Amino acid sequence: MITDAQTNFVYFSELLNSIPEFKAFSTQLTNILDKHEISYGFLPDTNDIWCRDYMPIQISNKKFIEYRYDPDYIQSKKERSNKTYPDIVCDALQLKTIKSGLILDGGNVIKSDDKVILTDKVLIENKHQYTRDQVVSILKTQFEVNNIIFIPWDKENEEYGHADGMIRFINKSKVLINGYFKEYHPKFKKAFFSSLSDHNLDYTELNYNVSSPNDDLNWGYINYLQMKDLLLIPQFGIEEDQLALNQISQVFPEYAAKGQIDTIDSSVIIKYGGALNCISWNILK
Repeated sequence: MITDAQTNFVYFSELLNSIPEFKAFSTQLTNILDKHEISYGFLPDTNDIWCRDYMPIQISNKKFIEYRYDPDYIQSKKERSNKTYPDIVCDALQLKTIKSGLILDGGNVIKSDDKVILTDKVLIENKHQYTRDQVVSILKTQFEVNNIIFIPWDKENEEYGHADGMIRFINKSKVLINGYFKEYHPKFKKAFFSSLSDHNLDYTELNYNVSSPNDDLNWGYINYLQMKDLLLIPQFGIEEDQLALNQISQVFPEYAAKGQIDTIDSSVIIKYGGALNCISWNILK
């Protein structure tokens, strides 16, 4: 399984350049990538900026799994008219993919080389076609990993069922999590932390000890963009910005030591419900 820390090329939707609201952000983004000598490109034929969700999952250099991008949140007539079709984008890139029958969003796939973490929404959306055991078997086979880890879907606070606003791998045995889980219902916390302990995963929490926490925005720090030579952390112009930067730098000292940690104001992105991982598709070329 190709991990984020192995990737060396990143794509974004071309809409970041064509929609006036995003142009200044896109310019700042490409300037940062140029500074760190990161190769990048823009995806054609996209109808929204959230390319993490609809683009395929890279397993090895030439193997890409294209899942069924048909989540519940694009079922309305309005949303379906804005749906991006991964086949069309991949054809434009001349990228061959392996089709999967599973309904899945890329934002719900958190990878290490031998483990994948997903919210249990994947079980709910596929329940009419596959049993839990079948979903696990398909994921293990297609992702070429030994461990599939389900964490509970935070339905009350996150409508999309994506894990990338909740948890990220630090290494294969440790994860970084959003610290707001300690305020959740005991049943949710038990299910979440049991999933980690059942797979021998240690964890570090992001915590923000500030006078007036901005919970509408500070969840987004964990939605950073991680590549082989860059860790790009979103900032939102709030009190928690520096705390998040300090904590993430501490858990990734190898990036900090090489000057490979940078930040970008992502306020214009997060107000639509996502941050840097959501708008990026990073691969190994």
